[in-house]
Amino acid sequence: MLNEEIDLFEALALPESAEEVKRFLTDLCTPSEIRDLKERWQVCQLLSRKTLSYREIREKSGASLTTIGRVSRFLNDEPYGGYRDLLEKIQKSEKKK
Repeated sequence: MLNEEIDLFEALALPESAEEVKRFLTDLCTPSEIRDLKERWQVCQLLSRKTLSYREIREKSGASLTTIGRVSRFLNDEPYGGYRDLLEKIQKSEKKK
């Protein structure tokens, strides 16, 4: 049997639409957790533009400077690459359109 962490990650890879992901996360997470995830993703996208200061990002997103710093660290310095991978996929998808 797979450990629970792998099961969750595999489950997150199964939805075939944004609506399916939304329904799954709505069941899985509290409204506050979903807001936090959405905020971090917005911060990630704003940081990836490399045109805004942390203060400007805070004004646009409402995120704390601590959250912005954490997202920036994971986007730019940490080896996991999750933010970078999704940003690249989005960029490739937009080029195909």
